[in-house]
Amino acid sequence: MTVRVTLNCPLKQSSIVDLLPFLAENLPNVRAFDGNKRVNIFIDKANNEMLIDEDWSSPEHHQRYMEFISNNGIMEQLAAFLTLPPTIKYFDQVDI
Repeated sequence: MTVRVTLNCPLKQSSIVDLLPFLAENLPNVRAFDGNKRVNIFIDKANNEMLIDEDWSSPEHHQRYMEFISNNGIMEQLAAFLTLPPTIKYFDQVDI
């Protein structure tokens, strides 16, 4: 089973320039984490918003990752680029 996870992240103005190197440094760690199948980043510059679009083996795998980055300081570093905490949603694929 795969679950789609989206994180909508409202960005501080002008933080995109500094955010991109941070993402480039940290995305390999996300991709290597147990249960991660894919992660893509989308930026809406006009609205200062980032969408993190991920596939995980289960919601629990993603939640373990979120706990891991909350404990090691990465989430705090990411939060410095945001105006509010990310909105996290879990979606199950429907076979139609």
